[in-house]
Amino acid sequence: MKEELSIFIQAQYPLIYLVTPEEERAEQAIVAIAQREPQRRVLIWTMTRGTVEYGQARSATQHSTLSPQMAIQSAINERQDAIFIFKDLHPFLDSPEVVRWLRDAIASFKNTRKTIILMSPVHQVPLELDKEVVVLDYPFPDLAELREVLNQQVLQTGQPLSTHAREKLLKAALGLTKDEVEKVFRKARVTAGQLTEAEVDIVLSDKKQLIRRNGILEYIESDQTIDAVGGLEELKRWLEQRSEAFTERARDYGLPQPKGMLILGVPGCGKSLIAKTTSRLWGLPLLRLDIGRVYDGSMVGRSEANLRSALKTAESISPAILFIDEMDKAFAGGAGSADSDGGTSSRIFGSFLTWMQEKTSPVFVMATANRVERLPGEFLRKGRFDEIFFVDLPTQQEREQIFEIHLTQRRSAIDRFNLAELAKVCEGFSGAEIEQVVIAAMYEAFAQNREFTQLDIIAASRSTLPLRKQ
Repeated sequence: MKEELSIFIQAQYPLIYLVTPEEERAEQAIVAIAQREPQRRVLIWTMTRGTVEYGQARSATQHSTLSPQMAIQSAINERQDAIFIFKDLHPFLDSPEVVRWLRDAIASFKNTRKTIILMSPVHQVPLELDKEVVVLDYPFPDLAELREVLNQQVLQTGQPLSTHAREKLLKAALGLTKDEVEKVFRKARVTAGQLTEAEVDIVLSDKKQLIRRNGILEYIESDQTIDAVGGLEELKRWLEQRSEAFTERARDYGLPQPKGMLILGVPGCGKSLIAKTTSRLWGLPLLRLDIGRVYDGSMVGRSEANLRSALKTAESISPAILFIDEMDKAFAGGAGSADSDGGTSSRIFGSFLTWMQEKTSPVFVMATANRVERLPGEFLRKGRFDEIFFVDLPTQQEREQIFEIHLTQRRSAIDRFNLAELAKVCEGFSGAEIEQVVIAAMYEAFAQNREFTQLDIIAASRSTLPLRKQ
C-alpha cells in the first residue's frame, strides 16, 4: 500500500483520499515518500492549527489558513513542489464552496508536482469529486512493523522471549493499530511483569474490544468441540481435513486458502453449532456478521460503508471465520430491492459478492440458510463457496448420537437410557427439538423432586409437535 501511495504521488495524481485512523504513522510514510525527491515540501492542515510545514512550529502567518477554503487557496498559490495533507476535512465536504475549491485545486495542479491528500478515518467522498479522487485504505501494521514494537517492549522487560512465543504474540496483535499494539504490550508487561506466550489472552482481549467497537460484527466464543455435533459425519470429515488449511505448512504444500462453505437445511439441525465448533477445531476467531446492523437509512451510502468497515475489520484480524446465519433472510431482497429500499439491498448484495470473489485475505465465510429458493442464484454458482452441504433431519443412528451427547452433558452415567428406543420415538425430530425434549423431561422430574427417566423423555416427546409435522 505504501508503494501504491508513492506511485500515485509520483504519477502526479492531484487528489488522494487516505482512509486511516493512524495519522502519525501515515504521515511518516508520506514524509518518507516526499524525501525521495529534492525540495518537495510536506504541509499539514488541521482546523485547529491551519497549514503548518511538517516539523515546524505554528507561526502567526498560519492563522489565515484555519478555514479549509483559505487553506486550499494557499495550496493553489504555492509555487514549490509540495504534498498537502488535510486532516479530517470530511465534515467540510458537505459545503459546496469547499468542494468547488478542491475542484479548482485539481485543475490548477495539472502538470505540477503538487498533491492534496485528504486523511481521515471516515470514507466520505462527495459525488462531485467521485471521478477526480483516488481512495486508498491505509493498512494496519504488518508483522515486520509489529516485530519492531514487540522488540522494544521485550528489551524493557530484560527477559528473553522464545521464537514460538514471539510469533504467537505477533499473530495475536494483527489487526490492531500501532498505538493499540504498544498499549496492549505495555498492559501485558505491567499486568504480568513479563511478556510470554501466556500473555496472548491479554492481547486477544483488546482485539475483542476492536470487534465490539465496530458494532456490526460480534465476537463469538465457544467451548464446545466438534464432538458436540451429532451425525453429519461427511461434513465433520470435510472440516477436519481442513483444520490446518491456514497454516504455513499448507501454503508450502501449494494448497490454496479455503474461501468458504454454505450449509443448507431445515432449522434446528446443527448448522449454527457447526460454525461455533469449527472455530474451536481450526483455532480461529469466529466473527458473526449481522446484516441487519449493516442497514442504515440515515445517509445515502452509509449502509455500504458499514459493510466495507465490517469486512475490513474481519480482514484485519484474519485468519478468521466470518459467520453469516440465515443468509436467505439477509439477502432475500438483494436482487430486486429498488422499489422497497431505493436499491440499498441490491448494492449491499453486490458489494458482498464482489468482496467474496476478489478477497485474498484468509477470511473463511461460513454461511447458513434454511430456504435455498430464497437465495439469489449468484450465491450458489460454482467457485463462490468451496463446498455446499445440505443438512437434513437426523437418521435413526444420528438421533441416537444426539441423545447420547445431550444426556452425557447433563449426567455422568446414562446406561439406564435405551438410546435406540428414544431415537425411534423421536423420528422426524431435529437435533434442537431432541435437546428440548430432554430439557422438558428434566423439568418435569425436577418439579416432582426426583431423577428423570426414560419414560419422562418419551412422555415429553409425545407432547412435542416437531416442525416437520406443523
